[in-house]
Amino acid sequence: MATIYDVAQRAEVSAATVSRVLNGHASVDPQLAERVRAAVEELGYRPNALARNLRRSRTSLWGVIISDVGNPFFTALVRGVEDVAQSSRYSVVLCNSDEDPAKEADYVTVALAEQMAGVILSPSGAAEGVRKLLDAETPVVVIDREVPGVSVDSVLVDNEHGSAEATAHLLAGGYQAIACITGPAGISTADRRLRGYRQALTEAGRAHDETLVRHSDFRERGGYEAMASLLEAGSPPDAVFVANNLMAVGALECLVARGVAVPNQMGIVGFDDLPWADLVRPALTTVGQPTYELGRTAAQLLAERIADPGKEPATVVLKTELHVRGTSRRDALAS
Repeated sequence: MATIYDVAQRAEVSAATVSRVLNGHASVDPQLAERVRAAVEELGYRPNALARNLRRSRTSLWGVIISDVGNPFFTALVRGVEDVAQSSRYSVVLCNSDEDPAKEADYVTVALAEQMAGVILSPSGAAEGVRKLLDAETPVVVIDREVPGVSVDSVLVDNEHGSAEATAHLLAGGYQAIACITGPAGISTADRRLRGYRQALTEAGRAHDETLVRHSDFRERGGYEAMASLLEAGSPPDAVFVANNLMAVGALECLVARGVAVPNQMGIVGFDDLPWADLVRPALTTVGQPTYELGRTAAQLLAERIADPGKEPATVVLKTELHVRGTSRRDALAS
């Protein structure tokens, strides 16, 4: 029996486009629509009427539940989601869980009560919200963070590779005691970035010094306090890898307040770019994530899931890129 993906392949369009043609959306290019109708006829494709009726009972809204609306990381990500949603004739409702599992649960409940067509979720760590959406047969895509033990469409970045590359870069620059400020234990991004940091040390023949590791909250204040704790230790580091952008800002603020010269006394690399990363002096070295592409890919997966609820869940892992700037180079001008 032909599936919607067989029709899409024959017509050389996306599954979402096939769905829009079958549901009578006028926004589809007439030539594409004709190719879809021809492919449907040639393959003898018959959509599941019950599933179509259930989908039509939902609204044209997508819920996007992110963990911190104040983090610039999510700005481009949500733009990527919105661009795909608009082209697919959906509107986006943005929800901020504030890293709070209770708020996340409330927003999931609202998404279900409002019969939203689908949800893109950056989970706060717990799996309950994702399971609740799946149990209700609401299409859901997890973005940025993994949910262990749950089979669900996911879009991630290669966190271990990015953090290992950042740490190896600091090692290559001659830094000896490299610390790591990461997020809360149990959150996949924090755990995997810590793992990549340790991997780079191992590959360089360096021992793991757990006194140089700090877990914080992915917030600016948390980065400041973690950096202060490292400076006040008996043997402070001479470099630090910081596992997200806001904590990197806090760490830099602490170094300025304590009169620590960057990069000569302390090298620093952050994870994820900031809009002003190359404007400050010295400019901040970062591990860049394809944030717009993260959002766009998640939205495409959601559109495909809505079009074909029975397809196997997919996990897409995108690459990071190290952007070397002044804070990790001792030969850089630190003015």
